[in-house]
Amino acid sequence: MEVKASTATKSEKGVLKRIAGPVVTAVNLDAHMYDVVKVGNEELMGEVIKVQGDNIIIQVYEDTSGIRPGEPVENTGLSLAVELGPGLLTSIYDGIQRPLSVLVQKMGDFIERGVSAPGLDHAKKWEFKPLVKDGDSVGPGSIIGEVQETNIVHRIMIPPNMKGGVVKSIRSGSFTVEEVVCTLDDGSAITMMQKWPVRVPRPVQEKLNPTVPLITGQRILDGLFPIAKGGTAAIPGPFGSGKTVTQQQLAKWSDAEIVVYIGCGERGNEMTEVLTEFPELEDPKTGKPLMERTVLIANTSNMPVAAREASVYTGITIAEYFRDMGYDVSLMADSTSRWAEAMREISSRLEEMPGEEGYPAYLAARLSEFYERAGRAITKNGGMGSVSVIGAVSPPGGDFSEPVTQNTLRIVKVFWALDAKLSQRRHFPAINWLNSYSLYLDSLHDWYDKEVSPEWNPIRSWAMEILQKEAELQEIVQLVGSDALPEAEQVTIEVARMIREIFLQQNAYDPVDTFCDMGKQYDMMKAIRHFADLAYAAQAAGVTPTQILGVKSKNELPQIKFIKDYKPALEKIEKDMENEFNTLRSAA
Repeated sequence: MEVKASTATKSEKGVLKRIAGPVVTAVNLDAHMYDVVKVGNEELMGEVIKVQGDNIIIQVYEDTSGIRPGEPVENTGLSLAVELGPGLLTSIYDGIQRPLSVLVQKMGDFIERGVSAPGLDHAKKWEFKPLVKDGDSVGPGSIIGEVQETNIVHRIMIPPNMKGGVVKSIRSGSFTVEEVVCTLDDGSAITMMQKWPVRVPRPVQEKLNPTVPLITGQRILDGLFPIAKGGTAAIPGPFGSGKTVTQQQLAKWSDAEIVVYIGCGERGNEMTEVLTEFPELEDPKTGKPLMERTVLIANTSNMPVAAREASVYTGITIAEYFRDMGYDVSLMADSTSRWAEAMREISSRLEEMPGEEGYPAYLAARLSEFYERAGRAITKNGGMGSVSVIGAVSPPGGDFSEPVTQNTLRIVKVFWALDAKLSQRRHFPAINWLNSYSLYLDSLHDWYDKEVSPEWNPIRSWAMEILQKEAELQEIVQLVGSDALPEAEQVTIEVARMIREIFLQQNAYDPVDTFCDMGKQYDMMKAIRHFADLAYAAQAAGVTPTQILGVKSKNELPQIKFIKDYKPALEKIEKDMENEFNTLRSAA
């Protein structure tokens, strides 16, 4: 159904001309790109995504069934923006920053249309403590005070798009986020809340090189494929390969101070699991609930697709806000494939020329825009913060050659490839060490030399060489059996098995093995290398591979993972290994 465009002059109010699912067309409306509009009699929230002559094309963030041509469309004149201030932490939002707890009170378990709710609680009072005084000069991004929110100090800042000036008056006490806490000499009034358009990156003073790793406590990630603070990573993998558990481990154990988790288009049961499990997770740093430093954005696959597209921008804007305070933020997007599918659906409604597999031609550009907002930076107030973005990708059928995975790989610098075959063999994390890579190794080289050991980088390279050598040898083993291999290669197969089973496998549910610091990782890898050196020397001296494989002390090494104070046990194992090999060499 369509209505004909009239010759009336454009105004803040227009009328609906055409409806095609989440994409509607209005006429006689004065609007610009990305203006937020109210659509229909129920005032559904929408956003202008295309201006084509007299036709204003809008994506609607709510279900459009039942609305008809001729209904009014009103332009708010504002961009899609989020409210930033005290109260963000512990919150669970939908894709357009409506708090789910407030929506439940308003309409029960099922989300109705046309219901709006502010992102922050405008009635709650927060204890504001000033950090500047009357007469002080402040600029864009300057921290003027703080609020104790959970165990995180929420720093109140001058908005980065404000000019700044001299503080005329500032007061301490309990205030709502809308009350003025500070005024400047030019008459500007500062509240504890800022609004920021989600599609505009928040400015920084200077972006820094990624020279500090984001320590995750997961051996395969920290040891072989590290991500830098302010870095970007992708976790592609088929259903059931462990994407969500890996992201929960990263959220719980990484040394980021704030976690933003975006459930973008995930199945309802998976999102329910996240929403019920996250509040139960204990923060190992404080012993308090992990939710106290987390913001969750829940947008399930049965919610309107336009809101799914917005959820990613909402999440990254909140992450940038905490970065501006000087915090290290870790953002999990699960999954960017569902976001790309939302773009594909909206693009088809717009009748745009499709690209590969029906995705829009601008898929790569949108993915780049999102990942480029990551980074470690000097903020406007001279502090230092970072946003690390870790995006899960759900390729259909585990096919890594599909467009979303391929375009993501062109942008991100770390690739953690989940493998269904490894998960079927109960090898977790099920990250394939042959397909994964990290491009941060060179930039993090000095940090590992200084903070872990000058031997760390050579040992890491040695372990990767052994694993790659094993992959080549496995093809021969499958054809003729391991006994047909040269003796030195039989030792290599055993050393690779130890690297896989002792170092790479990690139990997320064991209280000790769930997190492994860099010192322990180094000691474990060094012990495996020590065994390898002894084994190769023994083999050269005439000891048979069967005798080397029969060394009993090496069988104790896997238990080191589960011992908190492991050093005495590790020293004993290494001495026992040396004694056994000395005995074998003497007998040879």
